Amino acid sequence: MTEAIQPHMLPSALDGFPDVRVLSLDCFDTLIWRDTHAPKDIFSRLPGVSLPQRTFAEEQARKSAMLGKNRNEVSIGEIYALLMPNASPAERREAIEAEIAAEARHCFAFAPTVELMREAKSRGMQVVIVSDTYFDSSQLRDLIARAAGEEVAGLIDRLFCSSSFGKAKAGGLYGEVLRKLKAKPEEILHIGDNPHADVAGVAPFGVNTLHLRQFSEQTEQRLRLESAVSAMIHPDDGDDAAALQPYRATLAAAEPGGDDAAENLGLTALGPVLFGFENWLQAEADALRERHGGTVHWLFLMRDGHLPKLVHEVSGDCDHSHAIEISRFTATASSFTCDRDIQSYAELELGIRPETLARQLLIPEAEIASVVGGMSPLDASYALLGEMRKGQRRKQTLRASRAYASRLVAHVRRVVNPAEGDVLMFVDLGYNGTVQNRIDALLADALKVHVAGRYLLLRETDCPGLDKRGFLGTDNYDVYTVEAMCANVAVLEQLCTTTMGSVIDYTEDGEPIRRGSDIKDRQSEVRDRIQAGCLRYMREQRDIVVRAEAADDVSLWRKAAATALTRLMYLPLEQELAVIERFEHDVNLGTDRKVALFDPDEARRGLRRRGLFYMKGANRMYLPAELKGHGLGPKLTLFAHKRFGLPFSFGDFSDSRISLPVVFADQDDVAMREVTATATHDGYFLAAIPVGDCRYSAALQFGALFEWLQIDSVRFLPVEDFMSELRSSSDNEIPAEPLLENMEQVAPYLFHCANETSFMMVHPPRREDDRPLMLAVVFRPLVERIETPAQVHAPVPVAALAEARA
Repeated sequence: MTEAIQPHMLPSALDGFPDVRVLSLDCFDTLIWRDTHAPKDIFSRLPGVSLPQRTFAEEQARKSAMLGKNRNEVSIGEIYALLMPNASPAERREAIEAEIAAEARHCFAFAPTVELMREAKSRGMQVVIVSDTYFDSSQLRDLIARAAGEEVAGLIDRLFCSSSFGKAKAGGLYGEVLRKLKAKPEEILHIGDNPHADVAGVAPFGVNTLHLRQFSEQTEQRLRLESAVSAMIHPDDGDDAAALQPYRATLAAAEPGGDDAAENLGLTALGPVLFGFENWLQAEADALRERHGGTVHWLFLMRDGHLPKLVHEVSGDCDHSHAIEISRFTATASSFTCDRDIQSYAELELGIRPETLARQLLIPEAEIASVVGGMSPLDASYALLGEMRKGQRRKQTLRASRAYASRLVAHVRRVVNPAEGDVLMFVDLGYNGTVQNRIDALLADALKVHVAGRYLLLRETDCPGLDKRGFLGTDNYDVYTVEAMCANVAVLEQLCTTTMGSVIDYTEDGEPIRRGSDIKDRQSEVRDRIQAGCLRYMREQRDIVVRAEAADDVSLWRKAAATALTRLMYLPLEQELAVIERFEHDVNLGTDRKVALFDPDEARRGLRRRGLFYMKGANRMYLPAELKGHGLGPKLTLFAHKRFGLPFSFGDFSDSRISLPVVFADQDDVAMREVTATATHDGYFLAAIPVGDCRYSAALQFGALFEWLQIDSVRFLPVEDFMSELRSSSDNEIPAEPLLENMEQVAPYLFHCANETSFMMVHPPRREDDRPLMLAVVFRPLVERIETPAQVHAPVPVAALAEARA
């Protein structure tokens, strides 16, 4: 009898087998699990030995055993004899002990399996372990006891190891087990995670078997991607295993319990991140209490601190946790104490929407239109800067800011009411700690407290010298890694926030005044389910692992959280994106402005028009999500560029070109040139044609090369925009209106060239300023012209050009 069983069903596995007298279990990934992605990841932790060396030695030992002794299993002693051929026996024993110790540090017992073993013992059953392993039974029992504790090891009656018999389960090991047990096959139930070894290798002996299915295919893919991400953000420094995934067991036990995609997103993607963050916050609060004395108040900055606060509440100790409503807008509005503050802020933020900046500078709403109304954004910005240089206007802002600061302090007193000497620990997602930057001194002076900021992500844009730390920050990661983690923080913000509107002011006694929230009800409902999944993870995690000794939780979970978060940011799964595809992002600067969290059409256009180079300067909320449908390559390229700060230019992304004949003509002259069209993405090419002072028309001789082609776009744009890595080339583009000669548009974007003289004529736009322009034509060849005439590159007939030019 062969069936599959899911991890959460293990405690009741015996109910379907009333005649069973022996419970037989595989060891690794059934009873004992590792907090690494793959067993070999442990080898990166071995002193003086690299992972490739340890792996190669095992391969050679197995090859030698098969050729010399006709057995497919080896002992760890045989492996180390090949790994350390010149070492003494004592040195090898010491190295083997180091490997067992490394395994013990990264192993734990799976709680559902332990419950099953206890149930078996309560029924008077024998419990045995049958394992394919290079450890012998004594070493394996020792490892189990060190990893899971003596109580778990004491539940085991006998251990059978493949290394002791020279054969694996798939090679007949269970025949030896039956002889040693002297039990009837039908009285045994064997459970293991490997269908080849634990089912195909055991069931032929007549033993009842259950295949433990650890993960769904989607989860296995996610774990593979996370292992790849970990390799890129955690280079092996000899101090820890390569791909730490201490959340594997929790996902295995909890994920099958729910079929809601939104809840599973919270469980699998957010749960490990915020579990690690909460553990670190607990340690930081203890350290602040020791250092400064007094009470440490946890101030979760609303709105993005909403989910971290819920996670903290699940942890239990919530006597001094508070939801505090201080936005970037209110913190900045409270921070102007002198003329220099106003001037530096206005200059620093010049470039955001002038109306938004005017509100932040506390210009009364009724006066904003008179300052920046009826102007272009650039002119309005400079008009606002000039306005703030007026002494009377600065005095008005300073008075308003002092009043704002008084109301903000009243809000903190209302919510927290700290005693002198207490610590206010701001808790937020990060990533710059702008709120703390603005009001740290204000609160410290007004309340006589110490202010600290503890952030999930911390990537400061300056060095303010404040008490700030990040769970994931430059204390533990290089600056490029932190930059990469912060690049798509908008998705994290939208998953952690709450439905309340952003605070824009306070009453005199500190009651928040909020802007109305117009986030769609559907988005709020989906987000609530995502957050419920995260909280379910919190409840499950602490009960699923059985360890003899606590692991280094902060270090372990920092690496795990960084891996899980970065994978979500750069390699999101299709099922995850389907959950949040309609999400909007709240800009949160005292305005009602919303933008789509991601737009796949934008990436499609960008890739076709600029190739992978588009990703280098694209200022998007969640660019990897927009790359859905373009395969793993572009997303990995984007991640590698961000992670390592790679200095690629436009030309580095293309190794394919087409020479396209183009005729330039004005009223007097006709000249033919070869223009190089460069490959972009998905078979498209970009022909970038300079038009200078808008004097010449351009005739693109597509018929000389192609019978059929697609034309994605024909547009003019400033040369500086096209070459820029920092802004979108669509900011100042001018749509072209091409004319066709012997070309027919037979469907949207699809064109047929009747013969070799077919061309597309594009007239230049009217010149508005002295900026040089270029014509950008994006096309994809479909059918090349096979019968090319002798004079393929001859100019288009002058008569046809003249007619088109007219």
